[in-house]
Amino acid sequence: MSLTITFIDPRGRAIEASAEPGDNLLRVGQAAGLPLEGTCEGQMACSTCHVIVAAEWFDRLPPASEEEEDMLDFAAGARRTSRLSCQIDLTAEMDGLKVSVPGESHDARRM
Repeated sequence: MSLTITFIDPRGRAIEASAEPGDNLLRVGQAAGLPLEGTCEGQMACSTCHVIVAAEWFDRLPPASEEEEDMLDFAAGARRTSRLSCQIDLTAEMDGLKVSVPGESHDARRM
């Protein structure tokens, strides 16, 4: 079963990406060409994979851990519905998930 995830890039463009249950949101976003650096490779030691989850989806996701909440304190442009994309493993119930990549995002791998 394929899922559709909609990313809003820093310029406001919608980019749809296909994913499978069990995929990680960071890897899906990177494969779609979004500026999600993920410096720590999902170890929750940075906030370079920060996304803003659409309000209608935020409460439908598993809650962030205390460690993730602490790391989000360092995320540029963090908001109430901010999450680290490396901490979101996709499930069938997340088909249609919509997240935005903040304008402050920068992927140093693309220099």
